[in-house]
Amino acid sequence: MESLIQNFFNLEVYAAVFPYLLSGLWTTVWLSALVIPLGAAAGLALALGLTQSGRRAVRWGIVGYIDFFRAFPPLVLLILIYFGGPFLGIELGKVTAVALAFVLNNASYYAEVFRAGLEGVAKGQMEAARSTGLTRAQALRHVVVPQAVKNVLPDLVGNSIEIVKLTSIASVVAMPELLRAARDAQSLVFNPSPVMLAAFMYLLMLWPLTRWLGRLEHRRVRR
Repeated sequence: MESLIQNFFNLEVYAAVFPYLLSGLWTTVWLSALVIPLGAAAGLALALGLTQSGRRAVRWGIVGYIDFFRAFPPLVLLILIYFGGPFLGIELGKVTAVALAFVLNNASYYAEVFRAGLEGVAKGQMEAARSTGLTRAQALRHVVVPQAVKNVLPDLVGNSIEIVKLTSIASVVAMPELLRAARDAQSLVFNPSPVMLAAFMYLLMLWPLTRWLGRLEHRRVRR
């Protein structure tokens, strides 16, 4: 116990590994900033296809995609894309492989969130928008989709927080995000201090978002 406490409060170790972890934190931030918008855009496209398409084959194809990738472990998906791709003659860089795996996985979750939002918008909104002379695409863009996003904003924020935490699996392909940096630093100082510091950095980064999420959920319950 005494040794654990000494490791936890070893400021010299923290000072030595902090630059490594700061670099890893930056990788986590820009990776999240890359995959969250891509996943959200793909999810919105899937949700629009699911709710607006008149073709049953299209809807069933989207449902199959969503069910498959929601059930498929994202870690296994990343390993298959990065390490299995070369066997098929497809070699992807680390960033491309991670981004592809994350977008394929997260689009399925965003699609369900957006679908719920779109179905929660009254059908009269589309009819009212069309009556003003807007095309169907314009009505979706300017009237229906903004209302749908507002309806499910807490779910979108919650899903995005989960994606930030999920970026830690990028360490399996040696991408230097925060967890990877902490583990590399741990091998240099031979104590768990870097991992503890990384956990604290995750907490500082995500705490404001979780508080904002709590307020959004509380506001939705009160409506």
